Amino acid sequence: MNWVLAQIGDLAVGVADVAPPPASRLSIFEGYLGVAVVAFLVSLLATPIMRRLAVANGVIDRPSDPRKVHRMPIAYLGGVAVYLGILGGIFYSFLAARVEGLIDFHEASRILDGTFHVPVPIPILLGITVIMLVGVMDDVTGISPRVKIGGQLIAAAALAIDNVGAKLAAGLLIPIAKSLGTPTVMQGGFETIMIHIPLPVPIAGMTEIPIDIVYWVGTAIIAIAVLGLCNASNLIDGLDGLLGGTTAIAQAGLLVLALGLALADDGPRDSQRIILCLAVLGACLGFLPHNFNPATIFLGDAGSLMLGFCTCVIILTLGDTGKTHLVAAGLIVYALPIIDTSLAIVRRKMEGKKISAADDQHLHHLLKRALGVKGAVLTLYGIAGVFAVLGSGISLVRPRVVYVLAMLLAAYIGVTAIKIARRKHIEAQAAAYDAKVASIPAGHPEDATRTEPAAASAS
Repeated sequence: MNWVLAQIGDLAVGVADVAPPPASRLSIFEGYLGVAVVAFLVSLLATPIMRRLAVANGVIDRPSDPRKVHRMPIAYLGGVAVYLGILGGIFYSFLAARVEGLIDFHEASRILDGTFHVPVPIPILLGITVIMLVGVMDDVTGISPRVKIGGQLIAAAALAIDNVGAKLAAGLLIPIAKSLGTPTVMQGGFETIMIHIPLPVPIAGMTEIPIDIVYWVGTAIIAIAVLGLCNASNLIDGLDGLLGGTTAIAQAGLLVLALGLALADDGPRDSQRIILCLAVLGACLGFLPHNFNPATIFLGDAGSLMLGFCTCVIILTLGDTGKTHLVAAGLIVYALPIIDTSLAIVRRKMEGKKISAADDQHLHHLLKRALGVKGAVLTLYGIAGVFAVLGSGISLVRPRVVYVLAMLLAAYIGVTAIKIARRKHIEAQAAAYDAKVASIPAGHPEDATRTEPAAASAS
């Protein structure tokens, strides 16, 4: 009996000495899964409440535009429900940092007070809130494009306060400066490029104005990225469930990149990226059952602008430690809205229209005419999934392979879309030429333009 007890004791000691399995992307994901669950449930339950509130106050989309798919009034304010879901997931992470067991945070060297992971910063929450409120104002009362752009720039300024894109600029500028022999300095613990503009007379004891080039270039990058991705997200929101689904797919791709950085203990934003990805993913999935065709509620500008902003934040933070190739990977993950917006700009320029002019030649319009609403949405889900796989796979293959494949796919989509969109214009040009030729009287010197092709074909 004593021998049996001794064997059991030795076995227990051996089990205790076994090292825990090494961390992986999957194990880190499982630890943070509660964020997505909370965001999903809040968004799922808040959406019908916001729908009732929108209908009661007349915040509905009336199908007065022939480009619109629905033929009955549909409530707005779905973006507010998604916002509440995102906020719920983030607040859950705040609570989990103080209550043990809610989130199994991954092991990291950069934590606060040796205990807590760095939470999602208040400036990011402020930016998300500003974008959402600007969208709600547009959904409820309608505001001018200048006011919308102003709101987006305020949200971008909130990101600049937290240096979300400044280090991305460092990853671009510092190597160039060193290759050119330009001196760099340490400022606030970060390497940067400073220039000093002398003052003609001393002001408050200052004889020169120091300018941090990296910070201001980073601020410009933030502003351009916010304006670009917010409006790209807004433009693709044209079919039931399209934006919510494609954003969820993109978040899954970005999550793979974020988990890889957390696994490598990249920096203080590792947990922030994961929490934001899961919060947006869960909120989109909670909203999607209400928004998929036939939709009972729309995201509105409050949702479309906000989802573009959240995606922009996550992509910019991928370059927080100078890994600019991961920012490029994030843009590939979210390539579908970017391609659609780029095509809209090119198409309208070719037709001599204003860039802001509306049309019915977006990718989802072209596919809807061929496949119907659900067919078009599912097809675009598939395309978004391909880009998400390409972008997130940048850690598995050499980046240049991903860049080439993404470029080929984007080029094929772009040329095909422009060709289809320009078909009517080309047919109109041909018809105008035929009408001009038909109006030339017989024997007129220009009549040769009509007879030569016939003669050539006869010969």
